[in-house]
Amino acid sequence: MSKSKLEYIWLDGSKPTQKLRGKTKVVTDFSGKLEDCEVWSFDGSSTGQAEGNSSDCLLKPVFICPDPQRKNGYLVMCEVLNSDSTPHETNGRATIDDEDDDFWFGFEQEYFLIDNETGKPLGFPANGYPRPQGPYYCSVGASNAYGRAIVEEHLDACLEAGLNVEGINGEVAAGQWEYQIFAKGAAAAGDEIWVARYLLERIGEQYGVSIDLHPKPLGELDWNGSGMHANFSNSTLRNAGNRETYEKICEAFRPVVKEHIDVYGADNDMRLTGKHETASIHDFSYGISDRGASIRIPIATVERGWKGWLEDRRPASNGDPYKIASRIIKTVKNAE
Repeated sequence: MSKSKLEYIWLDGSKPTQKLRGKTKVVTDFSGKLEDCEVWSFDGSSTGQAEGNSSDCLLKPVFICPDPQRKNGYLVMCEVLNSDSTPHETNGRATIDDEDDDFWFGFEQEYFLIDNETGKPLGFPANGYPRPQGPYYCSVGASNAYGRAIVEEHLDACLEAGLNVEGINGEVAAGQWEYQIFAKGAAAAGDEIWVARYLLERIGEQYGVSIDLHPKPLGELDWNGSGMHANFSNSTLRNAGNRETYEKICEAFRPVVKEHIDVYGADNDMRLTGKHETASIHDFSYGISDRGASIRIPIATVERGWKGWLEDRRPASNGDPYKIASRIIKTVKNAE
């Protein structure tokens, strides 16, 4: 008889940005398969998802992977359901219209590592500021790269868990980093981003470091914010073979700017200013290899004969990948 620890992970009802929650279920002789994870429940009145007089919410397992930091452990990503098994209003995953996994997503997750003692990003002195941004991007060396031990431990944990992390790098500001995750299927991409975020938060606990996903944690100062660029494609984009198809799809985003911004992360107006490699939140633009545009057409797509993907550069680092993917899919399908 063996015991396994299943960490059930879900998104709470915090506003304007949902937070991760998790609790452990100990089971006997577990197979390791998703279909053998039982639906569980939690107190929704403690997470902003129910009233106290009817507080039960359900956890429906949707993704499972090994927990690299626990003996006989698994990470189980869950959707939140109402007590009648309908999707809870906070359940962004349930809004995704991609049953055949035709949409592929690659998210570039940027974040800051915050020293809990000083409340500032790693690399920032207790008083004042470090050298201006620039030398920290893809950097090496103790005077440029801050928090590498955390970042490397996170990368190893993600890979051991089986998450499809395709790369990491130091970002433009001190204490700012990024990892990239790709998946075939919008829901799968969201699942992996959330589990990777969970692992990063848990690793940070050991170092007394918090993970800051705010899109502009340094306010109006002359430092880059954090985004979560959404690279996406479907069969149409992967096989188009002509510029006209790409421009038609890009133009479909123009009349629904507000609908996209509404789900691209709170406080994104602080980041999308038209500076620091962003387009203004009030405008919409697209262009080939243009990192100052709302949507970038990668040069690789053009060189492959207009067969590839698009990059929406507007999503903020604190955005919900489920909701972001859901809105992008809706717009692309409307264009088609």
